[in-house]
Amino acid sequence: MSADKHLRSWQERFEMAEAMQPLLGKLYRNQGVEVMLYGKPLLSASTIEVIKAHRLVRRHVGEKLRLRESFPFVEALSKLAVKHCKVDIGKLAVNYWKNHSDASEIQAYMTRELEGAMNYGDDTPARDVVLYGFGRIGRLLARLMIERTGQSNKLCLRAIVLRGGKKGDLEKRASLLRRDSVHGAFNGSVEVDEENNAIIANGTYIQVIYANSPDEVDYTKYGINDALVVDNTGIWKDEDGLGLHLKSKGASKVLLTAPAKGAIKNVVYGVNDSDILDTDTIVSAASCTTNAITPILKAVNDKYGIENGHVETIHSYTNDQNLIDNYHKADRRGRSAPLNMVITETGAAKAVSKALPALEGKLTGNAIRVPTPNVSMAIISLNLNGETDRDEMNDYLKHMALQSDLQYQIDFTESTEIVSNDLVGSRYAGVVDSQATIADGKRAILYVWYDNEFGYSCQVVGVMQKMLGLTTLSLPSQK
Repeated sequence: MSADKHLRSWQERFEMAEAMQPLLGKLYRNQGVEVMLYGKPLLSASTIEVIKAHRLVRRHVGEKLRLRESFPFVEALSKLAVKHCKVDIGKLAVNYWKNHSDASEIQAYMTRELEGAMNYGDDTPARDVVLYGFGRIGRLLARLMIERTGQSNKLCLRAIVLRGGKKGDLEKRASLLRRDSVHGAFNGSVEVDEENNAIIANGTYIQVIYANSPDEVDYTKYGINDALVVDNTGIWKDEDGLGLHLKSKGASKVLLTAPAKGAIKNVVYGVNDSDILDTDTIVSAASCTTNAITPILKAVNDKYGIENGHVETIHSYTNDQNLIDNYHKADRRGRSAPLNMVITETGAAKAVSKALPALEGKLTGNAIRVPTPNVSMAIISLNLNGETDRDEMNDYLKHMALQSDLQYQIDFTESTEIVSNDLVGSRYAGVVDSQATIADGKRAILYVWYDNEFGYSCQVVGVMQKMLGLTTLSLPSQK
């Protein structure tokens, strides 16, 4: 191919991706439809990101999916009254072109395939959400909810609750939402309404409330009712402490973004979210590590059976550690986080059994905090009941990442060059690094990357939706 042909080919793809973007935006804002391409979300994707997502299809199915082949499916989708669902146009397009040579039947095909999503969820009311605390997870949850702003959005961020309220606090909080040293600049505009103590982000009006205790707030004063309060402070972890939120007027449910104590349900979205009942008022979204490893452990246990195992977490340092050596009540954590690897405990291995009871008592775990600000890795060493090898294990996990009910929790990479920074912003609970997989007979060692901030926050949003009855369909259905 000549240089001119390369340039023409690139321009054709670029223009097609540009034409696709407004359709993708309208589908989400007006209908609540999130378009995917073999599991990769195209919502808010840049032109280059849309093109790159198409290039990845070859890795999954062994052949190209050109933008001119997928674009008609986005067009057809935009003409249908489908609502509140995730639609994988990559899978739909590949399946169609296997059996058709022209585009004449695409609209009819899409109508048949997406019939179950026609006007889905229209009768479900929008629900109010309050973020109690505005740290690393709180701000990422805010970003995730704000990016979904639109008339179809039913998960409505209404308020943030903070301690104190010193002069300049509101602008400082807004600035931390605008700029993030790990995740980059906020995608949009953030304004401050000093007079009314509010932040307006991409048109979303967020009331900022100052309180020293969960039971001090009357949310109804701000027009907030029957709200889900997401506690991301980590201060209260048991029923008595988290129950203080339910004493506030306007609050009806509480979600903890940390492992809970006692009988509170620890939920890993995609694994045991069906355990959430309408009557549950307090739920935990477990930890980032528990979310990263549980879907993969479930997949492996379902096929091979797990006799026992050990999980070693290589975890980025967190705000709980010290920048320089100083007192800390926990062993070793007082030493400088950016300068040391620090061995510490993790309850993630034991917590897995709360979401996956079949593994009760079968796993041990430890953690090493390392001098990186984000993205962690779990090394999962397993003794299996059934035999396997490296290729078989990788093929199975690749299938689970693409074609199973765990496709939005498990990602899979075959890259020989990937490093931790490449996973910043990953929306998956965990990413299997297939190049590092070791498997022989009844022994397997899996290496799983995870963005312990953003990937976990995406899991939390899933639990939020489940608690509020805001379910979405995933199409095409897994067969």
